Amino acid sequence: MKRIIPARETSKSRAGRASTAMEALSGVDSVVEAIQALIPLGLMAVGEALAAEVERLAGASHSRKDGSIRRWGRNPGSVYLGKQKVAVRVPRVRDVAAGVEIPLKTYERLRSPQVIEDAAMAVVLNGVSQRKYEKVARLIPEAFGIKGSSVSRHFIRASAGKLRRFNERDLSGEDIVAVFMDGKRMAEHGVVIALGVTIDGEKKPLGFVESATENGAVIRDFTAGLVERGLKVDDGILFVVDGSKGLTKGIRDALGARAFIQRCQWHKRENVVKYLARKDQARIRSRLQTAYEEPSYEKANARLFAVRKELALINESAAASLDEGLEETLTLHKLGMFVKLGRSFKTTNCLESVNRQLGIYMGRVCRWRNSHMRHRWMASALLEIEPRLRKAGGYKHLPELRAAMKRTLAGKSVMAA
Repeated sequence: MKRIIPARETSKSRAGRASTAMEALSGVDSVVEAIQALIPLGLMAVGEALAAEVERLAGASHSRKDGSIRRWGRNPGSVYLGKQKVAVRVPRVRDVAAGVEIPLKTYERLRSPQVIEDAAMAVVLNGVSQRKYEKVARLIPEAFGIKGSSVSRHFIRASAGKLRRFNERDLSGEDIVAVFMDGKRMAEHGVVIALGVTIDGEKKPLGFVESATENGAVIRDFTAGLVERGLKVDDGILFVVDGSKGLTKGIRDALGARAFIQRCQWHKRENVVKYLARKDQARIRSRLQTAYEEPSYEKANARLFAVRKELALINESAAASLDEGLEETLTLHKLGMFVKLGRSFKTTNCLESVNRQLGIYMGRVCRWRNSHMRHRWMASALLEIEPRLRKAGGYKHLPELRAAMKRTLAGKSVMAA
């Protein structure tokens, strides 16, 4: 969408804003972010490669070797992994007979910036996305300019474990009470993002999956994957979603009654209105909005039923659209939490805000060459955005929401009077 520049914005302020945007964009360069994520594994590969060269020159550690070449301690040094300079402890080897230091060829090679090609990083990250951790561990050394043959099976096992832990980060330490889930378009491709809200109101991007929101099977597996990573659902979680049937079905299939689905009221209203003639749209939109703003479930449901009766006379398709998932648009009402939390949790606006910020970082990409590129940029941008996300509105009432869901799961009525 083309940005409309306010009339009073000067050319100087526009230039400053463009410069700031470029700086922000460079801060989340996809390749650099990916390299930083893999640096711990790259350091392991460096250590293995240096140790292998030392052993070729001076023999195994603590072994007696004929000749004058000896191990000679370690010195502080640095190497480049991709474009990042990192500190290392460099082993020394000395020819004691000649009185000279023997330089390590591996170390000399790694002291120059090694630019990782996008194709090489794509191969590595494709393995990550498919959880081929051991295969990725074999590829990492060569991606950083180290011969794969110079690392051991121990490195492969250890780095595969580190990579697995990095990409399956434990969510059990996060007390998530609500999850916003919605899709974002990247050219002709769709990505579904899950944004968690903790009991303290903090917003945490939980993950994303490349799929259409209509694909219930993918959403089911994605939701189940969050649970496998430690997402706590026993006390119930409020899922705020748009009008997609696939999202709702996928979440239900994964969590059953533990998922409290709040369908976005804005999406429902607009989906209904689009069926109507222009002369009826403003009136029905206003009536739907008034109905949803009723504080109690009974009053809101009664007003919606009245609108539904009118729709049946003027457009049966619009009436059918209102019927579909109507009860799920009133979940906050049924929990007795609409007055306290409706402003922030009756729509998917929290996630729409994240999507707008993603657009700042990703909107300049003219062509998404492949899925790996989309995944890299999405992950990098979400990590960049996360520290700046504000607390959810009404967060002080989230403990009450948790209590209401627990009571409902226990079979007690919590309907507002």
